[in-house]
Amino acid sequence: MSVVRSAFHDECDRLGTVLRTLDRADLDRPTRCAPWTVADLLAHVRTGAGRLADMLRATVPGPAEVGAAGYFAAAKFLPEVDAARIESARVESARVESARVEAARVEAARGGAASGSAGSSSDRPGAVLAADFDRAWRATLAAVDAHPADRVVRTRHGDAMTVPEFLRTRVVEVGVHGLDLAEALDRPPWLTPTAARVIGDLLTGGRALPADLGWDRLTLIRKATGRSPRSRAEQDALDAAGIRLLAFGG
Repeated sequence: MSVVRSAFHDECDRLGTVLRTLDRADLDRPTRCAPWTVADLLAHVRTGAGRLADMLRATVPGPAEVGAAGYFAAAKFLPEVDAARIESARVESARVESARVEAARVEAARGGAASGSAGSSSDRPGAVLAADFDRAWRATLAAVDAHPADRVVRTRHGDAMTVPEFLRTRVVEVGVHGLDLAEALDRPPWLTPTAARVIGDLLTGGRALPADLGWDRLTLIRKATGRSPRSRAEQDALDAAGIRLLAFGG
Protein backbone atom coordinates (compact mmCIF):
# COMPACT_ATOMS: atom_id res chain seq x y z
CA MET A 1 0.00 0.00 0.00
CA SER A 2 2.74 2.49 0.92
CA VAL A 3 4.38 2.24 -2.52
CA VAL A 4 1.12 2.57 -4.43
CA ARG A 5 -0.11 5.37 -2.18
CA SER A 6 3.10 7.33 -2.72
CA ALA A 7 2.86 6.83 -6.47
CA PHE A 8 -0.72 8.08 -6.56
CA HIS A 9 0.14 11.09 -4.38
CA ASP A 10 3.22 12.03 -6.38
CA GLU A 11 1.62 11.71 -9.81
CA CYS A 12 -1.51 13.63 -8.82
CA ASP A 13 0.53 16.35 -7.15
CA ARG A 14 2.68 16.72 -10.27
CA LEU A 15 -0.38 16.92 -12.53
CA GLY A 16 -1.91 19.56 -10.26
CA THR A 17 1.22 21.68 -10.68
CA VAL A 18 0.91 21.41 -14.46
CA LEU A 19 -2.78 22.32 -14.37
CA ARG A 20 -2.05 25.65 -12.71
CA THR A 21 -0.09 26.73 -15.79
CA LEU A 22 -2.83 26.07 -18.37
CA ASP A 23 -4.82 28.71 -20.20
CA ARG A 24 -8.04 28.49 -22.22
CA ALA A 25 -6.22 27.72 -25.47
CA ASP A 26 -4.42 24.79 -23.81
CA LEU A 27 -7.71 23.29 -22.64
CA ASP A 28 -9.16 23.37 -26.16
CA ARG A 29 -6.30 21.38 -27.72
CA PRO A 30 -7.11 17.96 -29.21
CA THR A 31 -5.62 14.81 -27.66
CA ARG A 32 -4.77 11.35 -28.96
CA CYS A 33 -7.82 10.16 -26.96
CA ALA A 34 -10.26 11.38 -29.61
CA PRO A 35 -12.76 12.95 -29.48
CA TRP A 36 -11.58 14.43 -26.17
CA THR A 37 -9.94 17.80 -25.84
CA VAL A 38 -7.42 18.45 -23.06
CA ALA A 39 -10.30 19.72 -20.91
CA ASP A 40 -12.30 16.52 -21.56
CA LEU A 41 -9.34 14.25 -20.82
CA LEU A 42 -8.62 16.15 -17.60
CA ALA A 43 -12.26 15.68 -16.57
CA HIS A 44 -11.89 11.94 -17.15
CA VAL A 45 -8.71 11.81 -15.06
CA ARG A 46 -10.30 13.87 -12.30
CA THR A 47 -13.30 11.53 -12.12
CA GLY A 48 -11.04 8.49 -12.00
CA ALA A 49 -8.80 9.97 -9.32
CA GLY A 50 -11.77 10.73 -7.08
CA ARG A 51 -13.76 7.54 -7.64
CA LEU A 52 -12.34 5.53 -4.75
CA ALA A 53 -13.67 7.87 -2.06
CA ASP A 54 -17.27 7.08 -3.09
CA MET A 55 -16.51 3.37 -3.41
CA LEU A 56 -15.24 3.23 0.17
CA ARG A 57 -18.55 4.60 1.42
CA ALA A 58 -20.39 1.58 0.00
CA THR A 59 -20.90 -1.80 1.65
CA VAL A 60 -18.00 -4.25 1.55
CA PRO A 61 -18.85 -6.60 -1.37
CA GLY A 62 -17.07 -9.70 -0.10
CA PRO A 63 -13.68 -11.19 -1.02
CA ALA A 64 -11.57 -9.72 -3.81
CA GLU A 65 -12.14 -11.32 -7.21
CA VAL A 66 -9.63 -9.53 -9.45
CA GLY A 67 -6.37 -7.59 -9.25
CA ALA A 68 -5.17 -4.53 -11.13
CA ALA A 69 -4.05 -6.55 -14.16
CA GLY A 70 -7.44 -8.26 -14.41
CA TYR A 71 -9.21 -4.93 -14.11
CA PHE A 72 -7.80 -3.83 -17.48
CA ALA A 73 -9.63 -6.51 -19.45
CA ALA A 74 -11.35 -6.44 -22.82
CA ALA A 75 -14.78 -5.93 -21.25
CA LYS A 76 -13.70 -2.46 -20.09
CA PHE A 77 -13.20 -1.42 -23.71
CA LEU A 78 -16.43 -2.57 -25.33
CA PRO A 79 -18.02 0.07 -27.59
CA GLU A 80 -20.88 0.80 -25.19
CA VAL A 81 -18.47 1.18 -22.27
CA ASP A 82 -16.26 3.51 -24.28
CA ALA A 83 -19.28 5.58 -25.36
CA ALA A 84 -20.37 6.00 -21.74
CA ARG A 85 -16.82 6.94 -20.73
CA ILE A 86 -16.57 9.56 -23.47
CA GLU A 87 -19.91 11.13 -22.61
CA SER A 88 -19.19 11.12 -18.88
CA ALA A 89 -15.96 13.05 -19.40
CA ARG A 90 -17.69 15.63 -21.57
CA VAL A 91 -20.41 16.14 -18.96
CA GLU A 92 -17.81 16.52 -16.21
CA SER A 93 -15.77 18.93 -18.33
CA ALA A 94 -18.86 21.06 -18.93
CA ARG A 95 -19.63 21.04 -15.19
CA VAL A 96 -16.17 22.32 -14.29
CA GLU A 97 -16.27 24.98 -17.00
CA SER A 98 -19.71 26.12 -15.85
CA ALA A 99 -18.42 26.40 -12.29
CA ARG A 100 -15.44 28.42 -13.50
CA VAL A 101 -17.62 30.82 -15.49
CA GLU A 102 -19.94 31.27 -12.52
CA ALA A 103 -17.00 31.98 -10.23
CA ALA A 104 -15.75 34.58 -12.70
CA ARG A 105 -19.21 36.17 -12.83
CA VAL A 106 -19.39 36.41 -9.05
CA GLU A 107 -15.88 37.83 -8.92
CA ALA A 108 -16.79 40.42 -11.54
CA ALA A 109 -19.88 41.39 -9.59
CA ARG A 110 -17.69 41.98 -6.56
CA GLY A 111 -15.46 44.27 -8.56
CA GLY A 112 -12.49 41.97 -9.15
CA ALA A 113 -12.76 41.79 -12.92
CA ALA A 114 -14.00 45.37 -13.21
CA SER A 115 -10.77 46.58 -11.63
CA GLY A 116 -8.82 44.83 -14.37
CA SER A 117 -7.30 42.25 -12.02
CA ALA A 118 -5.10 39.84 -13.98
CA GLY A 119 -5.73 37.18 -11.39
CA SER A 120 -9.46 36.79 -11.92
CA SER A 121 -10.92 33.29 -12.28
CA SER A 122 -11.72 33.91 -15.94
CA ASP A 123 -8.02 34.56 -16.62
CA ARG A 124 -6.75 31.36 -14.98
CA PRO A 125 -8.92 28.39 -15.87
CA GLY A 126 -6.05 26.05 -15.05
CA ALA A 127 -6.08 27.17 -11.44
CA VAL A 128 -9.78 26.36 -11.17
CA LEU A 129 -9.19 22.90 -12.66
CA ALA A 130 -6.24 22.33 -10.34
CA ALA A 131 -8.29 23.18 -7.26
CA ASP A 132 -11.07 20.81 -8.35
CA PHE A 133 -8.59 18.03 -9.12
CA ASP A 134 -6.75 18.52 -5.84
CA ARG A 135 -9.98 18.15 -3.88
CA ALA A 136 -10.75 14.89 -5.68
CA TRP A 137 -7.45 13.08 -5.25
CA ARG A 138 -6.84 14.31 -1.71
CA ALA A 139 -10.32 13.08 -0.74
CA THR A 140 -9.37 9.69 -2.15
CA LEU A 141 -6.22 9.49 -0.03
CA ALA A 142 -8.09 10.64 3.07
CA ALA A 143 -10.64 7.87 2.51
CA VAL A 144 -7.90 5.29 1.89
CA ASP A 145 -6.11 6.28 5.11
CA ALA A 146 -9.34 5.88 7.09
CA HIS A 147 -9.75 2.19 6.16
CA PRO A 148 -7.72 -1.00 6.58
CA ALA A 149 -5.29 -1.73 3.75
CA ASP A 150 -7.08 -4.98 2.94
CA ARG A 151 -10.49 -3.32 2.52
CA VAL A 152 -12.37 -4.59 -0.54
CA VAL A 153 -14.42 -2.34 -2.83
CA ARG A 154 -16.62 -2.94 -5.87
CA THR A 155 -15.78 -1.08 -9.06
CA ARG A 156 -18.31 0.42 -11.45
CA HIS A 157 -17.64 -2.58 -13.72
CA GLY A 158 -18.69 -4.97 -10.95
CA ASP A 159 -15.22 -6.17 -9.93
CA ALA A 160 -14.45 -6.77 -6.25
CA MET A 161 -10.90 -5.53 -5.57
CA THR A 162 -8.71 -4.67 -2.61
CA VAL A 163 -8.04 -0.97 -2.15
CA PRO A 164 -4.30 -1.24 -3.00
CA GLU A 165 -5.10 -3.01 -6.26
CA PHE A 166 -7.74 -0.49 -7.29
CA LEU A 167 -5.45 2.39 -6.30
CA ARG A 168 -2.85 0.83 -8.59
CA THR A 169 -5.30 1.26 -11.48
CA ARG A 170 -5.66 4.92 -10.54
CA VAL A 171 -1.90 5.38 -10.80
CA VAL A 172 -2.13 3.93 -14.30
CA GLU A 173 -4.97 6.29 -15.25
CA VAL A 174 -3.24 9.44 -13.99
CA GLY A 175 0.22 8.45 -15.18
CA VAL A 176 -0.56 7.14 -18.68
CA HIS A 177 -3.06 9.90 -19.44
CA GLY A 178 -0.44 12.32 -18.15
CA LEU A 179 1.68 11.20 -21.10
CA ASP A 180 -1.26 11.93 -23.40
CA LEU A 181 -1.70 15.38 -21.88
CA ALA A 182 2.00 16.19 -22.17
CA GLU A 183 1.89 15.21 -25.84
CA ALA A 184 -1.20 17.35 -26.49
CA LEU A 185 0.37 20.32 -24.70
CA ASP A 186 3.74 19.95 -26.49
CA ARG A 187 5.52 19.51 -23.15
CA PRO A 188 8.08 16.98 -21.93
CA PRO A 189 6.49 14.06 -20.05
CA TRP A 190 6.28 14.65 -16.30
CA LEU A 191 5.79 11.03 -15.20
CA THR A 192 7.11 10.69 -11.64
CA PRO A 193 9.60 7.92 -10.71
CA THR A 194 7.21 6.39 -8.16
CA ALA A 195 4.34 6.18 -10.65
CA ALA A 196 6.65 4.87 -13.38
CA ARG A 197 7.72 2.06 -11.05
CA VAL A 198 4.17 1.02 -10.18
CA ILE A 199 2.95 1.17 -13.78
CA GLY A 200 6.02 -0.59 -15.15
CA ASP A 201 5.76 -3.45 -12.66
CA LEU A 202 2.07 -3.89 -13.51
CA LEU A 203 2.75 -3.99 -17.25
CA THR A 204 5.50 -6.62 -16.95
CA GLY A 205 3.97 -8.62 -14.12
CA GLY A 206 6.99 -7.60 -12.02
CA ARG A 207 9.45 -9.36 -14.33
CA ALA A 208 12.72 -7.80 -15.45
CA LEU A 209 12.96 -6.77 -19.09
CA PRO A 210 15.72 -8.17 -21.32
CA ALA A 211 18.75 -5.92 -20.87
CA ASP A 212 19.38 -5.72 -24.62
CA LEU A 213 16.09 -3.86 -25.12
CA GLY A 214 17.59 -0.83 -23.41
CA TRP A 215 14.18 0.45 -22.31
CA ASP A 216 13.76 2.72 -19.34
CA ARG A 217 10.38 2.71 -17.58
CA LEU A 218 9.02 5.61 -19.63
CA THR A 219 9.87 3.79 -22.87
CA LEU A 220 8.31 0.59 -21.52
CA ILE A 221 5.06 2.38 -20.63
CA ARG A 222 4.86 4.11 -23.97
CA LYS A 223 5.44 0.92 -25.93
CA ALA A 224 3.20 -1.29 -23.79
CA THR A 225 0.26 1.12 -23.98
CA GLY A 226 0.54 1.88 -27.70
CA ARG A 227 1.92 5.40 -27.27
CA SER A 228 5.01 4.29 -29.19
CA PRO A 229 5.26 1.36 -31.65
CA ARG A 230 7.14 -1.86 -30.83
CA SER A 231 9.46 -3.15 -33.53
CA ARG A 232 9.48 -6.78 -34.60
CA ALA A 233 12.91 -7.21 -32.96
CA GLU A 234 11.63 -5.77 -29.69
CA GLN A 235 8.64 -8.06 -29.68
CA ASP A 236 10.89 -11.03 -30.45
CA ALA A 237 13.09 -10.14 -27.48
CA LEU A 238 10.04 -10.03 -25.20
CA ASP A 239 8.78 -13.35 -26.54
CA ALA A 240 12.20 -15.00 -26.06
CA ALA A 241 12.21 -13.84 -22.42
CA GLY A 242 8.67 -15.15 -21.92
CA ILE A 243 7.31 -11.70 -21.12
CA ARG A 244 3.80 -10.89 -22.25
CA LEU A 245 3.16 -7.20 -21.61
CA LEU A 246 -0.21 -6.28 -20.22
CA ALA A 247 -2.15 -4.75 -23.12
CA PHE A 248 -5.14 -2.63 -22.18
CA GLY A 249 -8.19 -3.99 -23.93
CA GLY A 250 -6.23 -6.90 -25.32
